[in-house]
Amino acid sequence: MKRIILQACCLLLFSWLFAHRASAQQADSVATLASRIDSLLKYELPAGAHAGLCIYDLTAGRMLYEYQADKLSRPASTMKVMTAITALSQQGIDEPFRTELWTRGRIVGDTLKGDLYVVGGFDPELDETDLKELIGGLTKRGIRVLDGRIVGDVSMKDSLYWGTGWLWDDTPSTFQPYLSSLMLNKGVLQVTLRPAERGLAARVECSPASTYYTIDNRTRSRTSAAGPLRVDRNWLENGNCVSLRGNVQSAVTRSLNLFDSGRMFMHVFVERLQEAGIRCMSVADSTRESIASAYSFGELPHDSLAVRLARHETPMQTVLNVMLKESDNLNAEAMLCRAGVLATGKKRVSADDGLDAMRALIRKIGLNPSHYRLADGCGLSHYDYLSPELLVAMLRYAYSRTDIFAPLYKALPVSGMDGTLKYRMGYGTPAFRQVHAKTGSYTGINALAGYLKTKGGHWVAFAIMTQNALSARQARAFQDAVCESLCSLPFE
Repeated sequence: MKRIILQACCLLLFSWLFAHRASAQQADSVATLASRIDSLLKYELPAGAHAGLCIYDLTAGRMLYEYQADKLSRPASTMKVMTAITALSQQGIDEPFRTELWTRGRIVGDTLKGDLYVVGGFDPELDETDLKELIGGLTKRGIRVLDGRIVGDVSMKDSLYWGTGWLWDDTPSTFQPYLSSLMLNKGVLQVTLRPAERGLAARVECSPASTYYTIDNRTRSRTSAAGPLRVDRNWLENGNCVSLRGNVQSAVTRSLNLFDSGRMFMHVFVERLQEAGIRCMSVADSTRESIASAYSFGELPHDSLAVRLARHETPMQTVLNVMLKESDNLNAEAMLCRAGVLATGKKRVSADDGLDAMRALIRKIGLNPSHYRLADGCGLSHYDYLSPELLVAMLRYAYSRTDIFAPLYKALPVSGMDGTLKYRMGYGTPAFRQVHAKTGSYTGINALAGYLKTKGGHWVAFAIMTQNALSARQARAFQDAVCESLCSLPFE
């Protein structure tokens, strides 16, 4: 009996010594980490830049490192992390984004007698293939003639087509879309130019092909004297005259946004109806003016006479993946509106409804939303102000909820593998494939927030926000060095 007791005491002592040693090793590792990051802040942070860091060990449930963690900074596209977690926390978020065709009329033979409503659900991924599929829903019903109005219903969202604080001179850049609940190809026109014989105008192909815009082609093929290629539109007048100037040496594709994406959708929709063999009684010919006069905007009356004819659905995860991996601004704003719809139960929403849902979640995790500034869902606005502490608190909340963490983690860019981290922390570094995080950058601003796994298997949530860093390359190198130091942590 005494021998058993002695063995038990020895085992307890051995366990205590092992735990004490492991704890001491972890403490040493944390101290080494802090010293390493302090050194990076002192020597690797770009000159003139400021930084805020918050690093939390999710496995051990403790803070690993903080530096100006409550300092407010512009988040750039790390704002999309806030939007994603807010949306994923809403009940019903798994429902797909829908674009639908409705009528209150009746089908007589091959003719729809009554108005056709195109109801927008803010699907940011709908493209021309999807549009043809939607129209195919009409032909499957045997409809070959439309005897009534063609009405676009964009009532899901208010008429503000840009987010608060978005820069007016960023148009016609594709990263700054014109927002609408009806979107086609993200409201973007792709222009492909191919050189013809030397000195002649280049050949032009556009997608989507449409009379909604006009092309003024004054390019020259393989003629260096024509100057560099310029593709622009008369955006100061909110026009859609696309001007092509300069030398086309080889095939090249340029993209730009078009004004009023809701009208762009409806214009192309009418043209594709005709191409599908559906005659619109309101269209006299194929000219731009005739097409434009064939559609209008209004709201579908939801009563017993309303019948859905066709619909297209895009899964939520698809929208989320593009939003985070490719840092797509339109998808983020669509997700913010979706959060507003689910949080309020309203049919008509604005960006403020989604931001109110975000503020409610901030209160839920124990922070005060009045300490921050929330202006949009994608981070384009210079009015957004967050802190590393807030971002990590949101990431911790997401980690505690499997239903939120699973789709979020799947959609985040992976270091050295895909998305905006494809060419960062690549093969051969301790962080290769171990960091799932959202980048954020524009002039002077660079941030990174997400999750990583240490060498010892611990899960870590982190946020690194650098401001006034004119060298984005140096700012990214600083962030990568911090992540590599974290991924090298050995404790289990």
